Amino acid sequence: MTSLSKRLCLTAALALSSFAFAASATAETSKLIIESGDSAQSRQNAAMDKEQWNDTRSLRQKVNTRVEKEWDKEDVAFDARDKCQQSANVNAYWEPNTLRCLDRRTGRTVAP
Repeated sequence: MTSLSKRLCLTAALALSSFAFAASATAETSKLIIESGDSAQSRQNAAMDKEQWNDTRSLRQKVNTRVEKEWDKEDVAFDARDKCQQSANVNAYWEPNTLRCLDRRTGRTVAP
């Protein structure tokens, strides 16, 4: 009986010591580091991104202006084609390569 109580006491002591050791080990390894994200590197990256954005601004404006001009040109040509095809002049035809309304006989531009 004495050996059984000694074993139980020893087992309980080992269990408690292992639990205490595990708790202390996890307490030291579970550290949480929170950074605000406001470091010198992040500020430098933000400044470089802003400079790049500003440098490409004029290029973006040129591209947008070019696209708008092309769209306007196509819009005007579409209206001119409709007028040419609905013209009372039977010799008028639409030339898709030059986007003009031409006379079949002379090849000159016709005002529909």
